[in-house]
Amino acid sequence: MDYSRQLWRHVEPRHIGHNPLGGWMVVALLTCVGGTAFTGWLQTTDRYWGSEPLEIIHTWMAWGLLGLIALHLVGVVFTSLRHRENLALAMITGRKAAPHGDDVA
Repeated sequence: MDYSRQLWRHVEPRHIGHNPLGGWMVVALLTCVGGTAFTGWLQTTDRYWGSEPLEIIHTWMAWGLLGLIALHLVGVVFTSLRHRENLALAMITGRKAAPHGDDVA
């Protein structure tokens, strides 16, 4: 059974690291951060100084990053409530409950 079906049926396993959606979110966040930084840097070069198309791309990536951050926060709260586990604290301390039962390590 794929992860999305497990999610809708409330039977998804607890992951010790990122779950599949969280893993893709990491990729999306890093891509947006890198793209925003790169397009911002390009605008400081002589070749792309004042480039309107590049400024539009940079702006969309920055707004996209804010949207992804909001989705990430919703996902953290949702998963914390679903598994009765404080994921925000685990991100700060680096400690999470040990795997047990059908947890995915």
